[in-house]
Amino acid sequence: MKSNAEIRALARQSLSDKWTMLALVTLLLLVISGASGIGIVTTIFAFLPVNFGVEQLFLRFVRGEEDNLIEKMFDGFKCYGRALSVELLRAVYIFLWTLLLYIPGIVKSYSYAMTYYIALDNPELGAEECINRSMKMMNGHKMELFLLDLSFIGWILLGILTFGIGLLWVVPYMKTAHCHFYEELKASEELSI
Repeated sequence: MKSNAEIRALARQSLSDKWTMLALVTLLLLVISGASGIGIVTTIFAFLPVNFGVEQLFLRFVRGEEDNLIEKMFDGFKCYGRALSVELLRAVYIFLWTLLLYIPGIVKSYSYAMTYYIALDNPELGAEECINRSMKMMNGHKMELFLLDLSFIGWILLGILTFGIGLLWVVPYMKTAHCHFYEELKASEELSI
């Protein structure tokens, strides 16, 4: 498994000439996210499938699919039922764990962090199985991903200081790093079999 510094370097390399396009994807996601604050209906019918599509868009991007990125962010609508079931089940589980105390919710959110990517790689799996595979994959790796996220704190603060504009570049950087983390985990899991 590569170090977090190496994963961040891979992310920067992947983004080298695509920052602007992915910043635009992030802006559109934030606009849709803001609109979803209007109500539960907008969240279910707009934000959840778009978020599902965006998560998978970044994995496709890391794997070399660089065309039609804006169009790909709406791919969650092509498999709306699946997108909705994965998104809702993941959110419900995290919420329920958070009710125990805040810390178990955070730990479980890291356990479920690879769910979107597993759903893309395994279209035959249901939401529950994607979550279970994510938990298995993240067993022993949650702290590594937490430390990777922690390494972005400076960039996040800088993004906030620019009235959020800098986050348009920080979010793609983080999402790309998460995808490289998944690819590393997947490769190491395949080697151990």
